[in-house]
Amino acid sequence: MPRWKALPDELDPQVKEFATQLRRLVDRSGLSVAALSDRTGYARTSWERYLSGRLLAPKGAVVALAEVTDTDPVHLTTMWELAERAWSRSEMRHDMTMEAIRISQARAALGEFGAPPATSSGAEGGGGGGGGGGKAPRRVGSAVAMPGIAGPAGVSPTIPPQPTAPDANRREGPGARGPAAPPPPAPPGGGGRRRLTMFLAGVVGVVVVIAAVLFLTGGDGGGRKNQGNGASATPSSATSSDLPAGVKCAGAGCTGKDAEAMGCSGDLVTTAKTVSVGAATLEVRYSRSCGAAWGRITGAARGDAVRVTAGTATERGDITAAGDTIAYTPMVAVRDAAQAKACATLASGQTGCTT
Repeated sequence: MPRWKALPDELDPQVKEFATQLRRLVDRSGLSVAALSDRTGYARTSWERYLSGRLLAPKGAVVALAEVTDTDPVHLTTMWELAERAWSRSEMRHDMTMEAIRISQARAALGEFGAPPATSSGAEGGGGGGGGGGKAPRRVGSAVAMPGIAGPAGVSPTIPPQPTAPDANRREGPGARGPAAPPPPAPPGGGGRRRLTMFLAGVVGVVVVIAAVLFLTGGDGGGRKNQGNGASATPSSATSSDLPAGVKCAGAGCTGKDAEAMGCSGDLVTTAKTVSVGAATLEVRYSRSCGAAWGRITGAARGDAVRVTAGTATERGDITAAGDTIAYTPMVAVRDAAQAKACATLASGQTGCTT
């Protein structure tokens, strides 16, 4: 029975080649996954995900594997960089697909911006005095509804009732001759016109927003979008139905909480920044689905500490138990990984930060 299961077919070829190379190095070393975890300082469950292709190994884990297997880290990190770019492209495509689904749902909820036609009534078909075939107004409660003018959500706006006027089809008296008295002119634009204006303005606003989303997501050819500090869609305002299965928070709701407990780690996380501080590896971990980042230090020792900062928010974590080599900070909300900065302070007094 083979040691490894087949890698998922949907993996990018570069990611699949990288995962295969990791498997070869582990096989050549003769280490079990448990022994590999002890030697590198990364959890056994993490290595199982790295080697199965469910999660891209962080650069720190790749460097640790190279040291354990006596492999040139330069060549291995070069393959990791190519795989990381391919992995990011796959994440972009997934995000674009989710945004397209949400846009479709918004369009369906708005009824494609159209209003249902006014219901025909007996007074609209014939017998009216106008030769132009116009529709006669109908009474709604104590107000008059004007057919053919759609208000918000398909409801016809109404014009306040007017003082009683002589019926246009009733003669002035018995045997009276001459044309019927004309109906009083309609009052100048009132509440109905204002409602119509507000509705049209709302529709225009929705169209502009959707056009902007389509422009931002559809014009980058599948590469990275909204680089730097540019605005991007963030799950800080997402509802629970918008989040992936198992994710329990988004954006500001994740600040101060544990990434694993909130479902933000695992397959949803990437290593955004990495730097070596002494013998330890310092990383900024980022989950796009949760809109949050946190700091992690590996290969560390008792007394070492890590902190992550985003704007005015700062969270800290440290190693207090002998034998522990990994420490995490709680999460901070970010719009993108570039906003987060991690720093480490070792027990020896040495310090270092990501850029």
